[in-house]
Amino acid sequence: MCVFLSQDVYHSHRPKEKLRLDSNNNENSVPKDFDSIDSNSNLGAQSQHQRAPVGNSKRKLDKAQVQSMLGKSPNEVLKFPPLQPRGIGHSHNRTHIHKPHPQAPTAPAPAQEANQDPALQQSKKPSGPEPRKEQPQCEIGGKEAISALSRAKSRECRQQIVEVYCKHKEGALMPERVPRYCPREGKANVNVQWDEDPADAAQPVPVRIAFVLVVHGRASRQFQRLFKAIYHTSHYYYIHVDQRSSYLHREILSLSSQYPNVRVTPWRMATIWGGASLLTMYLRSMEDLLKMADWSWDFFINLSAADYPIRTNEQLVAFLSKYRSMNFIKSHGRDNARFIRKQGLDRLFYEYGIAVDGGSDWFLLNRPFVNYVVNSRDELVSSMKRFYAYTLLPAESFFHTVLENSAHCETMVDNNLRLTNWNRKLGCKCQYKHIVDWCGCSPNDFKPSDLPRFQQASRPTFFARKFEASVSQEIISQLDSYLFGAYPSGTPGLQAYWENIYEQDTDGPASLSDSALSHYHAFARMGLSRAASSLQGHPNDNSCRYMAMNHPVSVHLYFLSDQFQGYLVRHVATNRASTQLESLETWVTPRDHFTMASPPPPTNRLQHVQVGTDWDPKERLFRNWGGLLGPEDEPVAVQRWSRAQSNLTATVVWVDPTNVIAATYDILVDASAEVTHYRPPLTAPLRPGVWTLRVLHHWSPLGQTSFIVAPLEFHRQQPIQQEDALRLHAGPPRNSYMEQSFHGLNPVLRLPVSLGAVEEAEANAGLTGAPLRRWLDRLLEGHWSASDVCSMGPSACPVMQRCRHTVWSSASPDPKSELSPPRDDGRIR
Repeated sequence: MCVFLSQDVYHSHRPKEKLRLDSNNNENSVPKDFDSIDSNSNLGAQSQHQRAPVGNSKRKLDKAQVQSMLGKSPNEVLKFPPLQPRGIGHSHNRTHIHKPHPQAPTAPAPAQEANQDPALQQSKKPSGPEPRKEQPQCEIGGKEAISALSRAKSRECRQQIVEVYCKHKEGALMPERVPRYCPREGKANVNVQWDEDPADAAQPVPVRIAFVLVVHGRASRQFQRLFKAIYHTSHYYYIHVDQRSSYLHREILSLSSQYPNVRVTPWRMATIWGGASLLTMYLRSMEDLLKMADWSWDFFINLSAADYPIRTNEQLVAFLSKYRSMNFIKSHGRDNARFIRKQGLDRLFYEYGIAVDGGSDWFLLNRPFVNYVVNSRDELVSSMKRFYAYTLLPAESFFHTVLENSAHCETMVDNNLRLTNWNRKLGCKCQYKHIVDWCGCSPNDFKPSDLPRFQQASRPTFFARKFEASVSQEIISQLDSYLFGAYPSGTPGLQAYWENIYEQDTDGPASLSDSALSHYHAFARMGLSRAASSLQGHPNDNSCRYMAMNHPVSVHLYFLSDQFQGYLVRHVATNRASTQLESLETWVTPRDHFTMASPPPPTNRLQHVQVGTDWDPKERLFRNWGGLLGPEDEPVAVQRWSRAQSNLTATVVWVDPTNVIAATYDILVDASAEVTHYRPPLTAPLRPGVWTLRVLHHWSPLGQTSFIVAPLEFHRQQPIQQEDALRLHAGPPRNSYMEQSFHGLNPVLRLPVSLGAVEEAEANAGLTGAPLRRWLDRLLEGHWSASDVCSMGPSACPVMQRCRHTVWSSASPDPKSELSPPRDDGRIR
């Protein structure tokens, strides 16, 4: 994680996995406080909540205080004043938590805010042996440094923060001045001409390109489509796979073994957005490439797995051959002072006599400049490497600044030859705040409607980003057909997309949450039940009856025509007839339980309601594709609306399996709103069972959905014991999900308290073993169905289909993503 230390210093350590500060922010219904609500609200006016005062930003930590933080135990309380907690909602909250009046349930009283920012809750500090105690070097001052120290999870991290801060305070961290070697005044920028016809621009010696592919995640099939599209035997491919992406690393190692001009970095880094590690990775890759005597390349091009070419290799080579002495790098396009502020560079460095530049961290650099950056020992390069080790977003500024101030400045072309899909309204949600102490933006995924943008691009443009096959594979297929021609009619798998989300060999069960592991086991059992029912014959025929064995082997997401079709769970089971182990794959599909009000109100704008976790406000979808929820999850409710001429205020009500109203709140839906979402701060654990979410207007129903909070079959990857089951499956303490009770609204919503449901929930809470599995399976069968099951190899079941012969299995043919030897023209695609 990159933490902001002061007006001058950043420090990097590993990112937190789960923390999301913007989880309650959305496009049109950002929960905000305001003094009164519109006339359509179900609530009256409410008073503005006062914000807790923030501590004095000028306070300092002396050596004794720092020593106490860096002392023998990391569990010691920090000696400086803690940050004051505040609510999740900000100063213009438009989501209101209801607090019903106990004497008058038909008229809800003013809202009461109950949210608390999870980012400011004190995290547990790890225990364990402590390194030798170090004497603090200086007095720590400034709220940013104090904040960074308070959030550091280990004593080692705090010690490093102190060292960096003190070095900078002593003037030993950053260079005092940096020379400029560019022979001309101002920013150099060479204009280049776009020639669409490569034949007219043919050069006697075509350039050879070193593609550096920087990849992470699990989308191996999308990566293979990119690789097929850019591959040529004349070029070179050096691939860095993030240290945390073991599955993808395995797949790419297999790919690289098939081609002599493809290599994978023998080292791997865990790079993070905005951190110095990304620049370090690029510089190390450049150094490796320069040392490869058998790779004679002319240009360095970096790509991610979310990129795709929009021009052919012939066009790219012809263009770069014409401008082989140039460096293509996109500048920020705004005045330097604004860029420095926006990038946070003023926190460290404002004016040292050189021109600070920056922009996109995707570039095309020629070999002479790469050699200069890597091997030069002049004061400019060495000072810039020293400086950018402690700045935010160094890869977006380092190469730009060195190029513009070096003797290579006259080779700079202010164009990185990319088309990026920026949508600032959706893409600038501070989505990297859990990784870096800074707000950043991210491009949106291209959709099929964007194809004309590629076809009509007038300036020199050869690549575009971002593409994401799980969001829209169709645009990748359209672009692929535009560049290379369509696949023959009848080619299998053209509309299908598979993405691995779990692999036992590379991830292991410990990588799964208890909720995910419990769901996958239940899905596998659903497949075995389907297999058993597939053979219509004698009831004693066991040829298609199986006994589940061990944890799932792998899990894939399955999409068809850009629509999520469910999970593919590969698992091993023992055939009861043959007693042999068989490898099977089960396809389970979700059932949508959303229903509109009947009869629908005449002005009902509501189109859909969904509940899940891992909401992506940029793409407006859940990354937890199947909405798999467990008792310890923090679900989000999302509503989709049609546009209208006026605003409306909708009421959202959460009801647990025993008809306890867990939460209710109002959302102001703007006339132009298409999506609203909110995560109520429910107290865990959530009671397992079938939950209901209702959406109302003036207490009249607009629509509702139901969703499952599944009990846990496993706790910490082991079969759950009764003590843990009673703790996790009995609902929240005192049967209350929030500080206030909504019991008074039960008559208004016609939700009778069912003693039978309460007694059943209490009985289920202590289940373990086979009874627990039957309860879990029964719940999921109401919201999921086993669409099919197949065998990876020979099977004793006579009606069992082989997976490779199906159209849905992860083992079925997928020619668009499959690799082959190069053709005579040097290409694969």
